[in-house]
Amino acid sequence: MSPDLWTAVGLTLKLATATTLILLVLATPLGYWLAFSHRAWKEAVAAVVALPLVLPPTVLGFYLLIALGPQGLGGLTGVRTFAFSFTGLLVGSVVASLPFVVQPIRVSFDAMGRRPLEVAATLRASPVDRFVTVALPLARPGLLTGAVLGFAHTVGEFGVILMIGGNIPGETRVLSVAIFDLVETLRWREAHILAGALVLFAFLVILAVQLLDRRQRQRTL
Repeated sequence: MSPDLWTAVGLTLKLATATTLILLVLATPLGYWLAFSHRAWKEAVAAVVALPLVLPPTVLGFYLLIALGPQGLGGLTGVRTFAFSFTGLLVGSVVASLPFVVQPIRVSFDAMGRRPLEVAATLRASPVDRFVTVALPLARPGLLTGAVLGFAHTVGEFGVILMIGGNIPGETRVLSVAIFDLVETLRWREAHILAGALVLFAFLVILAVQLLDRRQRQRTL
């Protein structure tokens, strides 16, 4: 492959890694809250989080483009715009992949139930201690699944990425956009290589998630 394609591979891995780390920090307490909160409006929050699952990527990308522009986050921070930059890609990737990380984490906390936390409370463990020493270890399969799905979705995302970042080599040109560009320019061989690699990657991700789910079911039997 040409050097610019290797650059796209490196940029994609950098974006997916950063997105996954940010999502784990955001999605873990959010999933915990959605699992155990008694607030009547928590399902409305869950619906907002899940919106990227059903919204067309172009719609999500359009509103993110506005939010990151001079009239949105860009204007508030004194930056002309965060669109068409790696920072913009990172923000868009976090929003687009959020439900893929929150959902398995919430399910894992739901499956754990309240009983372990109640037992820890009787031993005078603080809420933070209960979260760190009880909830997180028991929800580890959900955390791993969420991390895998978040990373994989970021690698494969196209519509939101193209709307926010465009196709700037070395800055916003990730793998999915590079494949689109290769097809447009009739560079079929390189397109086959990248597309085939992503197919293999998707297969391995699905296999990993299934194995994690199977292991979790075996532990709960």
